[in-house]
Amino acid sequence: MLTTQAQLRHTQSELDTFLAHHLVTGAGMHVLGLGALAQNLNNIQVVCMHSDHATEPTWQALYDVAAAQEGLFTTKQAAAAGYSPPLLAHHQKTGRIARIRRGIYRLVHFPSGEQEELVTAWLWTDSQGVLSHQTALALHGLSDVLPAQIHLTLPLSWRRRRFRVPRGFVLHHADISPSERAWAGAVPVTSVRRTLNDCAVAGLSPDLLRQGAKQALARGLVTRAEMGAVQKALKAFGGLKG
Repeated sequence: MLTTQAQLRHTQSELDTFLAHHLVTGAGMHVLGLGALAQNLNNIQVVCMHSDHATEPTWQALYDVAAAQEGLFTTKQAAAAGYSPPLLAHHQKTGRIARIRRGIYRLVHFPSGEQEELVTAWLWTDSQGVLSHQTALALHGLSDVLPAQIHLTLPLSWRRRRFRVPRGFVLHHADISPSERAWAGAVPVTSVRRTLNDCAVAGLSPDLLRQGAKQALARGLVTRAEMGAVQKALKAFGGLKG
């Protein structure tokens, strides 16, 4: 809990009262008074140290984080900018921010963006997940896929966790290496190679899979050798040529 200047003044007042009571009442109280004085001085030092290291709320810092995320931020990100849950609740009441879902907020006056729903999904994973499968395919602009749900790949360690999955989310589990990641606007996505192979394994329709693969080849985003799972899935449907 952050120590405020009011707490510091209160502790200083207690010390002043102590000094007035114990150190001017005669030699008989000196031993007890000096011991208690040392304790009070230590308390003051601790308060001062906490005050020096306290993170003051910085709206600009919070804004900078949210601006890169379609105006969204998490309670953890807010805490790093000095905003405690009670302070967030205050700004929510005054209409400066809005709660999107548990642990995720939005700057009310920040312009709406096309990826707000996707950023919300990513932040829900504590920024540990990555948009994948059909969602990533659409973000890469490959095929005519129109995913009705948001596909997210989470680390394998998350498979053991118990939590409620929001409606409209489809979760996959795998450890995605940095080389298999890319960015599409404000959200991380699986690379084109990883996305196509994931879609093949997940059973995307042959027509959409073939269309996406051929477009990726035409744009020089992948090679045939990088699409082993795609070629295997399409083998029974005429291969990449169709």
